[in-house]
Amino acid sequence: MKEQQNIEKLLFLNTLRRGLWFFGISSWSFGIIDRSIAALADGFLSAIDIVQLFTASFFFVSWLFLKPNSKLNL
Repeated sequence: MKEQQNIEKLLFLNTLRRGLWFFGISSWSFGIIDRSIAALADGFLSAIDIVQLFTASFFFVSWLFLKPNSKLNL
């Protein structure tokens, strides 16, 4: 019985981690698209726009490297 509960907890935590990771991907994608539209709205790129785009892109790529493992540690 206790082993069954441990497996259920691990499955729940694994699902939660993957869900948060996918939510982060959609959030960073939205942020990059929003910054791109805002940067190009006035017709030219300023240095601040470029820095904001590179920063958002850096955090997005960093978030991709935080992908949780798909295998369970039982």
